[in-house]
Amino acid sequence: MDLTARLTRALTDPDFTLEDQDRRPDLSQVSDEQLGSLFVAAYQVRASAAQTMATVRFAVEDAVRERQPRYTPEACRRMFEVLVERCEESGWADLTLGLRALESCTGPLPDVSEPARRLVGFRLEKETLRQPYALLAVAGFAGDATLRSVVERLSRDVGPIVADEIAVMAGLTPAERALLSDIDREHRFVSPLAHTWRRSADNPAYVAFARRALEAAADRTDAIRAGEIPYRADKAFTDREITSLGQALRVALLRDEPWLPELFQRLLPGVALAPTAAKTLPSQALLYEVVRAAQDFPTPELVTAIRTVRRTVRHAGVPKQLDKMFKKVDAALAERTDVALRLPRLGFDAVPVGGSVAGGVLRRPAGDYQAVVTVTETATLTWEKDGRPLRSLPAPVRRDHAALVKELRELVKRVNAQLVTLVRALEGGFAVEAVHPYGWWRTELAGHPLAGTLVRRLLWEIEIAPGEWRAVLPETAEHLPDAPDDASVRLWHPLRSDPRAVRAWRDLLTERCIRQPFKQAFREIYLLTPAEERTRVYSNRFAAHLVHYRRMFALFRARGWKSDLLGPWDGGDGDEAERTLAAGEWRVRFFHRWADWAGEEELASTDQVRFHRRVEGVWREAPLADVPPLVFSEAMRDVDLFVGVTSIAADPDWTDGGPERTYWERAGFAELTASAEARRDVLERILPRLRIADRCTLEGRFLVVRGELRRYKIHLGSANILMEPDDSYLCIVPAGRKGDGKVFLPFEDERLSLILSKAFLLAADTEITDETILMQIKRGA
Repeated sequence: MDLTARLTRALTDPDFTLEDQDRRPDLSQVSDEQLGSLFVAAYQVRASAAQTMATVRFAVEDAVRERQPRYTPEACRRMFEVLVERCEESGWADLTLGLRALESCTGPLPDVSEPARRLVGFRLEKETLRQPYALLAVAGFAGDATLRSVVERLSRDVGPIVADEIAVMAGLTPAERALLSDIDREHRFVSPLAHTWRRSADNPAYVAFARRALEAAADRTDAIRAGEIPYRADKAFTDREITSLGQALRVALLRDEPWLPELFQRLLPGVALAPTAAKTLPSQALLYEVVRAAQDFPTPELVTAIRTVRRTVRHAGVPKQLDKMFKKVDAALAERTDVALRLPRLGFDAVPVGGSVAGGVLRRPAGDYQAVVTVTETATLTWEKDGRPLRSLPAPVRRDHAALVKELRELVKRVNAQLVTLVRALEGGFAVEAVHPYGWWRTELAGHPLAGTLVRRLLWEIEIAPGEWRAVLPETAEHLPDAPDDASVRLWHPLRSDPRAVRAWRDLLTERCIRQPFKQAFREIYLLTPAEERTRVYSNRFAAHLVHYRRMFALFRARGWKSDLLGPWDGGDGDEAERTLAAGEWRVRFFHRWADWAGEEELASTDQVRFHRRVEGVWREAPLADVPPLVFSEAMRDVDLFVGVTSIAADPDWTDGGPERTYWERAGFAELTASAEARRDVLERILPRLRIADRCTLEGRFLVVRGELRRYKIHLGSANILMEPDDSYLCIVPAGRKGDGKVFLPFEDERLSLILSKAFLLAADTEITDETILMQIKRGA
């Protein structure tokens, strides 16, 4: 009996016992068609089934999530029959399973009209119709009469927007309806995967509906403002309309439709501001649904429109909720590099320097004074009179031009927020190996009054001839290279560069004191190790660490990773944080588990890193050697960040005992990771410039500082300190001090700043006044 036959028997015969080798079945040996037949059998297994049946069922379901099963015509028909059986037993079955089986049928589509009619009949008996799009699709396979019954029921008392959508769906072919059925959502807080929306975005009829629906929504809010429709708080749209509008908006955003920005100017204020002085909203629910759509497919124009509304909404609790939701929006926009680099000029004039711009400036008159908003590294607002800069806001301007002052202060916040988003989007381009046309890059990035200040301080490669790339740092270049407008330009990455060139760029940045918007020249690179070649499909490079879990979870969100929250509850013991890279073609997964409490802190333990590649619409696990080097390096860099920042080894006052203390002692002074090696590289360059240079040396993994009382070894990874001669530990809890405030760093690194602040403190150890520190130093001096 082969594996498929044994697993089928295990799923259908409660008395069947698996052999030892099948107790953790390896379904990679099963074909896609065999997996489809197994899944049909697995769907019949109940939650109360025997352990063997449940084990195989879970294994099959896990395999289906990772692979695209295929179905014979007989398996397709059997799936519909199983759905009928589930409806008869429990009153519910997932209709999309039958539709997916037909979509992946390996032969002629079977006649499923009879079970389809029965499935529709069960649904129509219910008061609430769940999965309306899937129901329409199934009804189409049951015949015209059944389809008309479903259309009539779904169109009843739903309003013109939803009725229009139902009519559009009903007019599609059965195959098109089946494809679009995956946009069904049990509730609006959970969005389908991106490829599901692409199916709708590729359907001309649904795209046309999306525009009609959103314009109808804007027309309705216009009518409410004009008093043509009576105002009722949060009643401008029904729940069903909000779901349809959210889906229409996602389709339009995914396609980046050019008519959307103008629509945002009508719709967003229309749902967020009452036509009266009331603090309520015409549709708080639709406002939040728009932000959830922005979390899926953000555009700069929508982000700007939401931020504008956030400043004007009167409801006290809405801005706080929007701020919370915006964390995901910013992360998503940074990942959507095809649109995130589109930056409005906002009336700023460029300050040109050597073919690029050094920044932007905006001047506005205010009586006898003039406001000047300048964009260099960030945006700042200053005031002038007769061309002379003033130290503060003039009292006459504060008194007579309060609205202008408020407007310009909001503008500064908006510009700074856009610069942060742009930085994230530029850095996110590494993982997709983003390439831009040189002509567009020169005018819309290097020559942009807001973007130019960031672009000048980054290294770029321009393809001046086929296959010949020239690196340039606009900040130090008198002129940009000559190249055709259609030549390619991309961000420089040390992984693609010769080590000597990397050192030269690092030296230049340090000598010129050029601070890059993100770590580029000093960027860590991660290459495949011999150990990873042996493990083949997973990496243990960052496994077996103990981390502060909530801090790591916050970093997941900040870096655009998705992960469920862990905790001491059922199903909360383990998860895989994941992020898609390379325009959705690759996925990295970082496994971790909830470990324990440490006082009020939650700890987690780290595990493997694995990669998957999208093949024919589904994820398949890939050997590490097959992962593009840049994708591998950027993914591992994120994981190194998660572990390095949140590890308890970097907690200077960790005092708990047991296994945690053993880990702390081992990891707190371990060999340097790539990020710590980058710190060492920077310190080699900046130490000679410091006033404490004669007291500092780099020895292996430590910065050694010679004080008057003792010698100190500061670990370059954890920033923990050992004191010679007995290597006793010195606990110094950070107090917000960073160096002496004058140390140039070519990139932002809190750990490096902490190391320097400790070095400055310990180099003058006779001047330390903190008794807790002095007691530790003098104890063994």
